[in-house]
Amino acid sequence: MLNEAKSTDLFCDYYAQWVHVYKEGAIRKVTLDKYLMTQSWLAKLIPNLKLCDMTRISYQQLLNDYALTHERQTTMDFHHQLKGAILDAVDEGLIDRDPTRKVIIKGKQPSEKKIKYLNQFELHTLLVGLDLRKEINWDWFILLVAKTGMRFSEALALTPKDFDFSHQTLSISKTWNYKGDGGFLPTKNKSSVRKIKIDWQTVVQFSELLKGMPEDKPIFVQENVVYNSTVNSILERHCKKAKIPTISVHGLRHTHASLLLFAGVSVGSVARRLGHASMTTTQKTYLHIIHELENQDVDLVMRSLSSLS
Repeated sequence: MLNEAKSTDLFCDYYAQWVHVYKEGAIRKVTLDKYLMTQSWLAKLIPNLKLCDMTRISYQQLLNDYALTHERQTTMDFHHQLKGAILDAVDEGLIDRDPTRKVIIKGKQPSEKKIKYLNQFELHTLLVGLDLRKEINWDWFILLVAKTGMRFSEALALTPKDFDFSHQTLSISKTWNYKGDGGFLPTKNKSSVRKIKIDWQTVVQFSELLKGMPEDKPIFVQENVVYNSTVNSILERHCKKAKIPTISVHGLRHTHASLLLFAGVSVGSVARRLGHASMTTTQKTYLHIIHELENQDVDLVMRSLSSLS
């Protein structure tokens, strides 16, 4: 146990115990998996490094070695996951000084990640081809994600009582544990708890669909285990049939956001609708779209100025 740790113990063993004591049961599984991945990298990179030998130089070398095969942001995350354990070890006197002080984060040049999304015509073509029956199916799921920009896990967790038809709103307050054994989980962050406005057509359609369904049971989940790949396969078939670019369910979220931005909706409003923790996340994700809009603005300004002469 941690209270029996000695400065001569291996750092990778100490970190494994620290994760077990402080993180297991306190954080979401997806976050815990990241700590466990960091633990596996320690076993590869510094299997024999003792706590007492963890200096600024040895720690910087660890980060440098990790950065050889990872982008800078990933290396930064790796550093943050280690820092908590290291500072605790410093507090316990197992490490003499904070080796993370003045650390330099390096990393590979990030590869260009262009998000996949549909334009307005392509989305319209996709939605027209959906098989929207009188009972709930995955095509209704696709329609709702396209119209709201919800995350996959948020849409899976929807229950009839989350719909407020009189106020045209949809409440997002939980997610569905589709990567585990099912069941409700908290949202990704506090900002993800939100109300989304929905159009009248969606209100009419879903008010009819949800009649007689249990108020607090997920409307799209028939069994606890739902695979992301199942819905993506259905969406892929629709895309191919419509002869439009193939995107994933997450691509529908990107499509929703991009169409709002191109329509002139502010970044702040899009961020709130998507449940982003900050506008910075939205700006980073849709940077190329924002640049395109800025270029359009410049053209508009130039045309306006030229008309003054």
